[in-house]
Amino acid sequence: MSAPAPAPLAIVAEPLPRQEEVLTDEALAFVSELHRLFTPRRDELLVRRGERRAEIARTSSLGFLPETASVREDDSWKVAPAPAALNDRRVEITGPTDRKMTINALNSGAKVWLADFEDASAPTWENVVLGQLSLTDAYERRIDFTDPKSGKSYALNPADELATVVMRPRGWHLDERHLQLDGRPVPGALVDFGLYFFHNAKRLIDLGKGPYFYLPKTESHLEARLWNDIFVFAQDYVGIPQGTVRATVLIETITAAYEMEEILYELRDHASGLNAGRWDYLFSIVKNFRDGGAKFVLPDRNLVTMTAPFMRAYTELLVRTCHKRGAHAIGGMAAFIPSRRDAEVNKVAFEKVKADKDREAGDGFDGSWVAHPDLVPIAMASFDAVLGDRPNQKERLREDVSVAPGDLIAIDSLDARPTYDGLVNAVQVGLRYIEAWLRGMGAVAIFNLMEDAATAEISRSQIWQWINADVVFDNGERATADLARKVAADELTAIRTEIGDEAFAAGKWQQAHDLLLQVSLDQDYADFLTLPAYEQLRG
Repeated sequence: MSAPAPAPLAIVAEPLPRQEEVLTDEALAFVSELHRLFTPRRDELLVRRGERRAEIARTSSLGFLPETASVREDDSWKVAPAPAALNDRRVEITGPTDRKMTINALNSGAKVWLADFEDASAPTWENVVLGQLSLTDAYERRIDFTDPKSGKSYALNPADELATVVMRPRGWHLDERHLQLDGRPVPGALVDFGLYFFHNAKRLIDLGKGPYFYLPKTESHLEARLWNDIFVFAQDYVGIPQGTVRATVLIETITAAYEMEEILYELRDHASGLNAGRWDYLFSIVKNFRDGGAKFVLPDRNLVTMTAPFMRAYTELLVRTCHKRGAHAIGGMAAFIPSRRDAEVNKVAFEKVKADKDREAGDGFDGSWVAHPDLVPIAMASFDAVLGDRPNQKERLREDVSVAPGDLIAIDSLDARPTYDGLVNAVQVGLRYIEAWLRGMGAVAIFNLMEDAATAEISRSQIWQWINADVVFDNGERATADLARKVAADELTAIRTEIGDEAFAAGKWQQAHDLLLQVSLDQDYADFLTLPAYEQLRG
């Protein structure tokens, strides 16, 4: 007896141009089936996150899981070999899926483009649907863009010069209110994955590539297992061979750092690598150990470099884990946005980017991220110098690395303390980012850095942590809610003066100010800033 047809999804939104090309009956039926089969497990795993967080609050510790020791100790298993299109990943560029970014990223000279429906994309319905159209149009080579301000036109380079797309859906915690079944929203991850996979899996195979994904905000190997089961179901559903999908998991939560091998094991037929993401990782440390006392208090975010002892333990363990299992190890982001007016700023920043990418290549990473096309040649040179003609350095096993459980949370091994300037910067960046996000922009250039939602998360988390830990800054002032309110009010006044009353009124500055203070000062710490922010996002 055949399975019953899935119930139809309701589209709760005003129609968009060409949405019928994305929201076909067949595609929505697939998303509905994903929702029916897998949302209950998603819900259980979100409950488990809360239970694990409560256990961390009780113990102020984490360790490698005793129940999965056999997976870590079994040296016989490896992940599936990388497909040709993902074997050389020495430079990856990241960004949202608007039409201009799609063309520029594919043309950037990077080996991979992380096409982002997550932290670099505010999830307005327009961004969700038209982002899908951008990717399909790019694969069909029917995408172009003319900038209305400059009149400059953009078009794709020849196919053999384009980056390979690795698409990042939203994290498990986010819902998509514009697609509902029986009044309940579908998880955003299933919407993003489902629409992209259904429309493009076979198309990508025909192009010599495949449906490749970055999986964000993963907190455990059980969440990786859920994704693996989704991949198995999806490949059967559209009739492509098992193992066609490839997934790279972002190790950007402190709990996932203790389960890297288990995560690769659960996804081993579909895994292609792990990635080290700094800001979300630090945000996760604050979130999970926020009541752990002074030894877990982070200094200013810009003082926590990848050479900090606890960050080095994390990145070196990631490289060793990946190469032990035949997976790619992908390094962190170079977020600098070159200045068109200040060559000296660029010179200093480019030197820092080069040093960072030299370190990653020297440590054994197989590739790394950049936020701007101008950084692609710099990162490429760092990895070319180490890799030469080799596509990666997975043969470098890093057996010299030994990381104890306590090394990953030895926050107090860093010789740096929070500063008053750090508080001001957290308010400045958090306010500017949230204002842009509420207008539908997820990737925002702020102070010559490309910032995304992870930036706002670490900014508001540090304000929260410093106040609740009763930190005294370098200037003698104590971190208090009143001080944060004063800094935020001063910044709001400075922005109004800078941009003028008319532009200020046209933006969402007061709304962003209020939301930043809400998530920074509420005693009940919000798990994700984007949850209350999504309630205020229009469109």
